[in-house]
Amino acid sequence: MEITAEMVKSLRQQSGAGIMECKNALKESNGEVEGAVTFLRKKGLAKADKKADRETSEGTVSTYIHPGSKIGVMAELLCETDFVANTTDFQQLARDICMHIAASKPRFVSRDEVTEDVLEKEKEIYAAQARDSGKPEKIIDKIVIGKMDKFYEENCLLEQKFIKDSDNTVQDLIKQKIATLGENILVGNFCRFEIGN
Repeated sequence: MEITAEMVKSLRQQSGAGIMECKNALKESNGEVEGAVTFLRKKGLAKADKKADRETSEGTVSTYIHPGSKIGVMAELLCETDFVANTTDFQQLARDICMHIAASKPRFVSRDEVTEDVLEKEKEIYAAQARDSGKPEKIIDKIVIGKMDKFYEENCLLEQKFIKDSDNTVQDLIKQKIATLGENILVGNFCRFEIGN
């Protein structure tokens, strides 16, 4: 199938990828736009993984105040250069993450931040619940592992389903922006305030 300039232009507008990347993606998918978008996303996520070790010494501190002024969030989003930190895409990502934190109440950025005492306490609770419901001792460990995965999904920002797009986690959203902006991006610290809590 012939790849036209119009097809490439359309895919560029949709994906933000370069001309040659769009052309190659369309070739790979035989001119099928959705397939080309998927191809670009996979390629972009692979690129994002390669950037994960790069130093992030620039960024922005963003805030979000929920309507009614009862919930507020301040979060630090880090990148490699002040050029990227000042882009509209990066600033929007920072605001989206703040809004997500306001709505989803994460306690930690990632699994690495969960302290040993919190982990032990959660595991004890899940094991006791399993025993109390009459589960056999030999499967309690497996139940606890499953419950801990759920705990991480609910309490770790990067593993939560993004409030604006539940098909993606916050980590997926960040990886997509890494692919688009070409720099490593990390969430630093965040603080969530809620009146009455």
